Amino acid sequence: MEQQPRRKSWVVGPMIALALLCGVVIGKGWERTGHAGETYEELKTFSEVLNQVQKHYVDETKPKDLIQGAIRGMLSTLDPHSAYMTPEMYKEMQVETRGEFGGVGIQIGVKDNRLAVIAPIEGTPAHRAGIKAGDFIIKVNDDTTKDLTLMDAVQKMRGPKGSKVSLTIQRDGTADPLVFTLVRDTIKIESVKSKVIDNLGYVRLTQFQEATGRDLSKAIRQFKDQKVHGTILDLRNNPGGLLTAAVDVSEQFLPSGKLVVYTKSREGKKDEWFAKSKDQLEDLPVIVLVNEGSASASEIVAGALQDWGRAVVVGTTSFGKGSVQTILALGDGSGLRLTTAKYYTPKGRSIQSTGIIPDIVVKLPTPLLAKADGKPGEKDQEVKAVKPPTGKDASSPSGKSPEEASPKNGTGPQSLPTEGGGEVSLEQDVQLQKAVELLKSWKIFKELKSS
Repeated sequence: MEQQPRRKSWVVGPMIALALLCGVVIGKGWERTGHAGETYEELKTFSEVLNQVQKHYVDETKPKDLIQGAIRGMLSTLDPHSAYMTPEMYKEMQVETRGEFGGVGIQIGVKDNRLAVIAPIEGTPAHRAGIKAGDFIIKVNDDTTKDLTLMDAVQKMRGPKGSKVSLTIQRDGTADPLVFTLVRDTIKIESVKSKVIDNLGYVRLTQFQEATGRDLSKAIRQFKDQKVHGTILDLRNNPGGLLTAAVDVSEQFLPSGKLVVYTKSREGKKDEWFAKSKDQLEDLPVIVLVNEGSASASEIVAGALQDWGRAVVVGTTSFGKGSVQTILALGDGSGLRLTTAKYYTPKGRSIQSTGIIPDIVVKLPTPLLAKADGKPGEKDQEVKAVKPPTGKDASSPSGKSPEEASPKNGTGPQSLPTEGGGEVSLEQDVQLQKAVELLKSWKIFKELKSS
């Protein structure tokens, strides 16, 4: 298929902060309504119910509120990612793809029919508090999330900068729920971070934004100038973002003309995205790191490079978000997010609910939950165990999870900058260690072959 469609503004990651962009094509809406004749009788029933509620409900009602509630209810019966957006939410969604928005810095989705944390965004209140990928949010303030839609959960967690929100978290391996009290902030995301480790290019993508491909290209040019021997592409805890950005990233590692991803609608309509010629690192080996926080656009990139044999995928199985939502602008300035297709890797693998399975599985050690020492310092978070009531915070002394907290002296053979201001030692990251070992081994075997 022609490559022209790939310049639409698609978003393919369930990411919030508190924003929620659940895999989306942004469009102007469809002309035809479809099936109007079939639904006319049911609309008569809806009109009767609306009339009876307005006449007889115990409290006074507003037609706008009733209709919007009906729309939200209708969409919630479809899937967790289809939703109605008010004009304010629609405007905010358009801004969020550019990398700045308000909230506490959590990317959420639905897993096992529960509200799940896909990943915290580095350097945000949620990240500093120690919220982790795989956590389940069971309450927002005092409200249970059991029957909340994703959009409703987002709205409850949003609020002005400086205000507080309380999240009750159920974490695997922790007997009792944890309560995190977070102070909302303006979230600014730097989507590309790069560094050279032992003559290997390391680049971490935190999200897929409009500028991600361009910023990655700059990092690759620096790697070429420094004559690196291989590249590590870290997509861990990356919830996704713009599909066009995923294609921009993929084509910097794939030859021109290679299929990156395709989508298929209910009618079987197929849209394909191909790599275009880019300034690449030629045939240097690539390791892609993924984990359970890697979703959507991250899975597109990992799947494409894995299918074409361009990279070895290392880590743990990714989240498994393989559906595409289309954002349709409505006449009053509101928007409709509707699941319209599923996406597939070049070899036809559907990622939905399955994820990308690494070529080499490397699991991180299960961290132990440390108790806080009660010292001040993290003004934007407070963590407490729900029970038993010990009166102490349940968090590491630094306000970060144990595997995120950096050594006090900052020593170690190599360390990586984090958005939170600390550094993660290479010695603490067994997945990154494996990637470095694999690339060093590749260089050794190449030299043996050429000798």
